[in-house]
Amino acid sequence: MTSRPLVQATPGDIAAAARRVMARCDELARVSAAPGRIERVYLSPEHARVNRLAAEWMRELGMRTWQDAAGNQVGRLGAAEKPALLLGSHLDTVLDAGRYDGIVGVLMALEVVRLLRVPTGDGWTCGLPFALEVVAFSDEEGTRFGKALLGSSAVAGSWDDAWWALQDADGVSLRQAFLEFGLDPGRIDEAARRPGEVVGYLEAHIEQGPELDRAAEPLAVVSSIASARRFQVVVEGEARHAGGTPYDMRHDALLGASEAALAVERLCSAEHHVIGTVGRFEAFPGAVNVIPGEVRFSLDLRGEFDGERDRVWLALARDLDEIMGRRGLRWSAREVHSAPAVFCAPLLQDVVAAGIRSTLPPRSEAPPVIFSRAGHDGMALGAITDVGMLFLRNPGGISHHPDEGVSTGDVAHGIRALAESVLQIAAEPR
Repeated sequence: MTSRPLVQATPGDIAAAARRVMARCDELARVSAAPGRIERVYLSPEHARVNRLAAEWMRELGMRTWQDAAGNQVGRLGAAEKPALLLGSHLDTVLDAGRYDGIVGVLMALEVVRLLRVPTGDGWTCGLPFALEVVAFSDEEGTRFGKALLGSSAVAGSWDDAWWALQDADGVSLRQAFLEFGLDPGRIDEAARRPGEVVGYLEAHIEQGPELDRAAEPLAVVSSIASARRFQVVVEGEARHAGGTPYDMRHDALLGASEAALAVERLCSAEHHVIGTVGRFEAFPGAVNVIPGEVRFSLDLRGEFDGERDRVWLALARDLDEIMGRRGLRWSAREVHSAPAVFCAPLLQDVVAAGIRSTLPPRSEAPPVIFSRAGHDGMALGAITDVGMLFLRNPGGISHHPDEGVSTGDVAHGIRALAESVLQIAAEPR
């Protein structure tokens, strides 16, 4: 596989493309449900507005556009009878979000189309053995209904009808929200793609951690997307008077749950490939003068390999048995989410690596390869096609926060690398 540059574009073209991406990230950041911060959730007026903007930018490139049955915005360039290489990411956000998570990947994909399109007598085509499609997925984060990857799950044909009963914080069901948005729940299967219709899926995304920044590297090949398991844990003790109950008679659920949270940190910090987080912690009855009788907390476990993640969960369960037994408490856990690790296809790892090398000086070292500790739409798409990912450096490694960032220069490198990757796929014998 060659590292010789294949994209016929000047440095000025690439720089202009990167500036356009950054300006459009700023434009999309102004589409928000909350003044002074970024908030765009599934099936909201803000979702509709960013889809319209994305469709407008797609049509500017000569793409045919549509909003699919799950609310994903799609643009296509190329003959209808050809299978498509999918490029994209998501436009929805967490609450109080940054402006690059997901968004930069959609906008970079559009710039790749701009670089690779060729004129015809009455418009544009991509001139490749496959069509190019840019997909702006609609609900990667799961912010509104608590279930992530809804848009990409629909495309992968793995929609679960049980999801229609999910409700948001206002009690609006997913089914009702579909209808209010103008979508027909009965047509959700129309969003699904058959494997033969898709060549593969490539996504550019900011790294949501500090590895590239620490290594002073602009881009990386993603080897896999972490497996995940999420639990709701309940610790039960005894609520009693805070002043009248001596310590030898206390069964304080808050202290037991706190010790459990520290056990998560201890076990996971000793593992290179497993990450555990307690993100929500609630004590009941929640009075200042009452010993907590119950605590509920969330546990998010992620791992590069399913087996290592599961081994940590079993070790944690043994620790919880010991902690709660020693304190006279009871505990239970309900698993609310489970997803296996998704490994990026070796061929797509190779083409992304070749794409990155084409942006580097000759005789540079091979680009870094890292696994993604964060989830992405590729986790769902992996059910129907090969997945490849490119990471961009994120200064400081902060994400899901207004301070997340990426530089214009790194975006320029990423656009060229992603375009080169597409051409490397086109050059592969099929």
